[in-house]
Amino acid sequence: MTPREKWTDERLDDLNKKVDRGFAEIKAEIKETKVEIKETKVEIAELRREMKEGFESLHRLLFKSAVAIIIALIGFSATLVGALAF
Repeated sequence: MTPREKWTDERLDDLNKKVDRGFAEIKAEIKETKVEIKETKVEIAELRREMKEGFESLHRLLFKSAVAIIIALIGFSATLVGALAF
């Protein structure tokens, strides 16, 4: 079996350069991906903060609503007891 192509030093050098360019491109893409991941982490942290604030606000609203309902029920009960007593 004879080789179909002869690999000269020049062809090997060309292949080496091509491989080096390919690795350089991959490294650049990895750097870009790392930057995107960092940006995404920042965005997620911001969303978590906003969600936490929203849930705290909702908690305060529900607590105030529950207190208002309890006060209204106590007032209604007192009025009903007063009306039935006379």
